[in-house]
Amino acid sequence: MSECRIEVQRAIAASPSKIFALLSDPRGHVEIDASGMLMSATDPRVTAVGDRFDIEMDRDSLRDFDLGEYRVTVVIETFIQDQEIAWSIDGVTQPPIGHIYGYRLQETEGGTLVSSYYDWANTHPAHDELVNKNFPIISETTLLATLGILARTVAPGKSRPGAHRSN
Repeated sequence: MSECRIEVQRAIAASPSKIFALLSDPRGHVEIDASGMLMSATDPRVTAVGDRFDIEMDRDSLRDFDLGEYRVTVVIETFIQDQEIAWSIDGVTQPPIGHIYGYRLQETEGGTLVSSYYDWANTHPAHDELVNKNFPIISETTLLATLGILARTVAPGKSRPGAHRSN
């Protein structure tokens, strides 16, 4: 992990295509969010770089900035079917900060190794003070929790590939 990037992994007992289907659906982002900030999204599934969708947000769960309820636009930055999806945020703060969230999927025996990342290495210089003082906004623990929710959503009751249950 660099100073400006968090990346975590989890093996999930589901195919890359099943996981990608959830990650390319705006409602899927809300469904698996462990931060508690994402409230709703209704736009259609994304299919390419440059696609956009709106998410209703509320930062109350973080208790860092009282922005009330607000809307951001997710902008797809990377889209490789069943392999990787990443996005930036265009919203309240202008110009956009430039931080990136994403997932990489690697098929493995019995499932998929999912990497979740959050990168703020190339943020807009106009936001240097904000970034230096407040980033990361989302913690490594929150990314790991989101992967746990993703696992129980796409593979309920299934053990992680390579994991053994103890009785």
